[in-house]
Amino acid sequence: MLGRVNSSPRRTLALPLLAVLITAVGCASSDDSASVAVPAPKGEQARLCRALHGKLPGTVDGLKRRTADPVSDFTAVWGSPAVRLRCGVPKPDVLQRGSEHYNPLQDAAKINGVEWVFEKQDDGYRFTTVLRRAYVEVTVPAKYAPEVDALTDLASAVRKTVPVGVV
Repeated sequence: MLGRVNSSPRRTLALPLLAVLITAVGCASSDDSASVAVPAPKGEQARLCRALHGKLPGTVDGLKRRTADPVSDFTAVWGSPAVRLRCGVPKPDVLQRGSEHYNPLQDAAKINGVEWVFEKQDDGYRFTTVLRRAYVEVTVPAKYAPEVDALTDLASAVRKTVPVGVV
């Protein structure tokens, strides 16, 4: 005769729950740099952003393109930490009259035919196109300084798909 197993319902449930927790932690990515907030452009802007998405390069500043999380026609990422692109974003606060961050003298640069305003962030820069039919935002971590280099690889796709104009 087998001896009695001293098992409580709690212990019986604890082992499977522990296994599930270990599996979930093991599958979780410690690098969430591919996470991107997805903008919600409408109409013409959505169409332009989809066209841009189809023309984006496989590499930017030597960084290989990755899959953005979540997957969207309005976002793209390269490298780790990620250079992030979002298309169809709202007009930057620095360009909106009445905004507390409005700055009519905001720094800007024209790179390969595309004009960008740039804003220093805690870890790098955020660049946003201006004078185009949709706003395209690119965030570049300081690790890739000079951060502006990423824009040279993106300018051609922006020029071909997002025409000059005012949103």
